Amino acid sequence: MHKGSQRKNMMRITIIVAIIVFISYNSYSQHKLEIEITGLRNDKGYVMLQLFDSGEQVIDSLMTPISGKKCNVTIPGLPADSYAVRYYHDENMNGKMETNMFGKPTEGYGFSNNVTGKFGPPPFNKWLFEITGDRKINLVPVY
Repeated sequence: MHKGSQRKNMMRITIIVAIIVFISYNSYSQHKLEIEITGLRNDKGYVMLQLFDSGEQVIDSLMTPISGKKCNVTIPGLPADSYAVRYYHDENMNGKMETNMFGKPTEGYGFSNNVTGKFGPPPFNKWLFEITGDRKINLVPVY
C-alpha cells in the first residue's frame, strides 16, 4: 500500500474515532439540574415538584422544604435531553393542590420556563427545556 493512502486511512480512522467518542460522551454524560423557586407566599408546607422527560413521563417526584419564601432543588445524574418541571406549594401539607369551586388553584403553582396557561395548564411542549450540561433554572409561582 502507498504511504499517502495509509496516511489518509489513518486520518479517516482518527476522525471517526474522535466523532464516536464525542457522541458517546455527550449522550451518556450526566448533568446536574438546579432549580430555584422564589416568590413563595410563605414558609409553610412544602413544594411538591415533578420532573418529566420529553415523553411526558415522570422521572422524579420531590417534596422540598421552604425557607425564606424560596426553595432549592438539585437533581444530579441527568443525561443530555429535554425535560419539563411542574410544581405546587402545598401550604397545608395535605399532598394535593387546593382549588376553589371553579377549579382555580388557591396554592401557588408553576411550570418550567415560567409558562402559564389560560384555562388549565399550558401545552407540555412549552414546559420543555434542554439540558446539555449542568443547568440552573429559576421559577416563580402563580398565585
